[in-house]
Amino acid sequence: MNILDDTIVAIATPLGEGGLSVIRLSGRHSLEIADICFRGKGNLSSAKTQTAHFGYFVDDGGNVIDEVVATLFLAPKSYTTENIVEFSCHGGAFVTKKILQALIATGARLAEPGEFTKRAFLNGRIDLSQAEAVSDLIHSRSELAHQSSVSQIKGELSSILKKIREKLLDLCGLLELELDFVEEGYQFANRNRLEQELSVTISEIEELLNSFSVGRFYREGIRIVITGKPNVGKSSLLNALLQENRSIVTDIPGTTRDVIEDELTIDGITFRFIDTAGIRETKDEIEAEGVRRSYEQIEQADVIIELIDVTDSSNESYSELIEFNKNKLLVFNKIDLVDKVKIEKIKPNIENENSIFISAKHKIGIKELEQRILSKTIIRKSDSSDSITITNVRHKNSMEKALNNLQNAHSTLTKNQTSELLTIDIRSALNNIGEITGEVTSEEILNNIFSKFCIGK
Repeated sequence: MNILDDTIVAIATPLGEGGLSVIRLSGRHSLEIADICFRGKGNLSSAKTQTAHFGYFVDDGGNVIDEVVATLFLAPKSYTTENIVEFSCHGGAFVTKKILQALIATGARLAEPGEFTKRAFLNGRIDLSQAEAVSDLIHSRSELAHQSSVSQIKGELSSILKKIREKLLDLCGLLELELDFVEEGYQFANRNRLEQELSVTISEIEELLNSFSVGRFYREGIRIVITGKPNVGKSSLLNALLQENRSIVTDIPGTTRDVIEDELTIDGITFRFIDTAGIRETKDEIEAEGVRRSYEQIEQADVIIELIDVTDSSNESYSELIEFNKNKLLVFNKIDLVDKVKIEKIKPNIENENSIFISAKHKIGIKELEQRILSKTIIRKSDSSDSITITNVRHKNSMEKALNNLQNAHSTLTKNQTSELLTIDIRSALNNIGEITGEVTSEEILNNIFSKFCIGK
């Protein structure tokens, strides 16, 4: 049996107590199955598309499970392009599961993760990159992540890739035509035009790939690691930034022995702040493990806040710990504990755009610190509207392969080698780009992508 011949069902809302729950039914027999369980005015099978109907949902014994509203989306004007019935019932795990079990008993099959969106792809309503953007939209945690996902759902990335593929298909067609007349020595693809088209396409793909560093920030957030000696106020700073008591604060050095992480959105950007154990030599086995984990976090950081106690007369910067990361801020804490004269003596030696004086305890300079953190990132709100941003690792990997193919083709062209070699590289680039949109794909790739979706989407 073709998998698209059966009817699938799943709970489309999170389980738990709430105002409403939604159970989604999709497939050829959705209306027949729904009619068995629904008691309202007339049959759903004879109702018009995009209409809502109040009634009762009953089990196979005719017992009422709940009052529901059945909403119809008839093929092909539905999410999956199949007949869809959505039952809205009172929120609650018990009643929702009862309705789900009744629909399965009546002939539906429990949907696999992401199967509704997978059917939308297989039925041609969206391409694969749009399907993946649906998952990204669900998991978006900031304004910019949301904007990026919406632009891809609308098909803006697909549109760019479609134009690139059309251009390469045109070139490939001319080169393959030459192979049919190789003995006559005909050239259907003008070499100057071919070189120009390859150069332009290479630049277009490079521009998309260059956006991935920003796109990763959209998707995952920016990792900000707070590091420094014990008792310089790292936990106090994390609490001040989050505006809550997330970390334990004491006067005892070495209180934080593990990594503590939380998120904050600043100006539409998600920042993942990470409070680490104080860096020092220690014989305490547990604290030593915390220090080791601190070094791991520093290596993975996008921005490092190195916190320094202004009451410490040495005023060491510990820059040798973070020479490998240019995106660092020297933050001098506890200015409430020293007089202004001392601070003024310190400032001329170290004050610049990479340093700032604060009091985490009294929240002095925290807003300015947030702006300094923003200035350390390359993300701006306008970036998301000016160009397409690549956020997906799979897309990046396929584009890198396509770029390598086209660079090889360009090299082959400049060396005046045969059309056959050119065709092989351009055809490989076409396949790699096609993997992004799903024009070239395999069941293994599809299963891997949609297995990461939630059930019901």
